[in-house]
Amino acid sequence: MKTIRFPDGTTVPALGQGTWMMAEDAARRSDEIAALREGLSLGLTLIDTAEMYADGESERLVGEAIAGLRDEVFLVSKAYPQNASRDRLQRACEASLDRLGTDRLDLYLLHWRGNVPLSETVEAMERLVAAGKILRWGVSNLDMDDMAELVASGGERCQTNQILYNLTRRGPEYDLIPWLGQHRMPVMAYSPVEQGRLLAHPELAAMARERGVTPALLALAWLLGRDGVLPIPKAGSVAHVRDNRAALDLTLSDAELHRLDWLFPPPRGPEPLAML
Repeated sequence: MKTIRFPDGTTVPALGQGTWMMAEDAARRSDEIAALREGLSLGLTLIDTAEMYADGESERLVGEAIAGLRDEVFLVSKAYPQNASRDRLQRACEASLDRLGTDRLDLYLLHWRGNVPLSETVEAMERLVAAGKILRWGVSNLDMDDMAELVASGGERCQTNQILYNLTRRGPEYDLIPWLGQHRMPVMAYSPVEQGRLLAHPELAAMARERGVTPALLALAWLLGRDGVLPIPKAGSVAHVRDNRAALDLTLSDAELHRLDWLFPPPRGPEPLAML
């Protein structure tokens, strides 16, 4: 399986499992837990969640899904920006650990930038590392200027930036993704199929039919073919997670890549980082 390497040398599978909008409907809970466990059995051992998702219920769902399997999982969660201060980050982290039923996070992210100085968030993250509550830390939704400020504020141990990146959101390719590559920080790509909207794109659907796959597989395969990119699609059923896993085995031809560039042009100049 293709892997992604973090700056500290840790490697993880290049395809993870996202959980945004999971745990919002009790009727789907058993299917969502089964999907996460199936993903683990297929080698998709990175699971991403956040204290924001379903007001903490997503973390509880993940905790139930990984019960008895914790050592097989690379567990990621994210903190609200208002909790990223020297005084509040430890409490937020401990609350996430309690909901997840674990004693540590493999990766803890600042969900987006708020009013807390980045230097203070770096200090708080490093304290959590020293305490063993997290093994490494990173950020999410930070643009070029934010990343430069982060590193200048002592954040050179940042491991990743989780951003909105897919065929229709290629703005980061102009400057942010090259900057991250220079600093050996992989991109965690959330909403890799634009929350399902890409599936209705007529030209992408036509390409998928020609290849005998789904539009989602094409979109995921495109991301997986890019260096240093780790997509984290959500799958709410066993069948869906199996489909996502199949994208690892799909290689796009040069002709298909050129066609996708024509359908979804890369940026010609800097663009503000988009968020969902």
